[in-house]
Amino acid sequence: MTEIVLYDYWRSSASFRVRIALQMLGLAYETVPIDLLASAHKDQNYLKINPQGLVPSLRIDGRMLTQSLAIIEYLAETRPESGFLPDTAAGRQRVRALSYAVAMDVHPVCNLNVVSHVVHLTGEEGARTQWMIKFIGSGLQALEKMLDDPTTGRFCFGDTPTMADFCLVPQVYNARRWDVEMSTLRRVARIADACNALPAFKAAHPDAAKRC
Repeated sequence: MTEIVLYDYWRSSASFRVRIALQMLGLAYETVPIDLLASAHKDQNYLKINPQGLVPSLRIDGRMLTQSLAIIEYLAETRPESGFLPDTAAGRQRVRALSYAVAMDVHPVCNLNVVSHVVHLTGEEGARTQWMIKFIGSGLQALEKMLDDPTTGRFCFGDTPTMADFCLVPQVYNARRWDVEMSTLRRVARIADACNALPAFKAAHPDAAKRC
């Protein structure tokens, strides 16, 4: 079998999503840590792997894949037994909508480059915390409302984890890291806790990730 290699940063939400997917599939993989704080993602050798200088990147099936949701959808399509996406068009749209609400609306505003630039512009380190609390908080509040839906079950969609859960859990990890008020996020917290009780999510958690 072709070796699977994940270029990863332990605290990256996008990398966390892909680690969950790989663990859910039971796929063994090698981790190559890319230390974002040390600017390893800007190294010319890594830019040859991922021209955007982002994590994660995944070598699998003889291909180099980038962009976390595109990677997860590739895994869903090539390993349909995964259940990462539902069988129906309506179900897939629902899971994608929940996933995109996190990965495209919350995460980009709160990534390292954006928040570091905010601190640079304001000259105030405290702006980092205020920024994260505001945008993670408002994003999860919207997601909480989206989850008030008949298709929500034990997880974001039904009773099996899907791509939506792979996006939700890292964002909840960030929310708790930045002390975002969670008392009104009952559905979000319940689903995240159900996910975090599963072995695959535990194995993918930043505390279990390779750092160097």
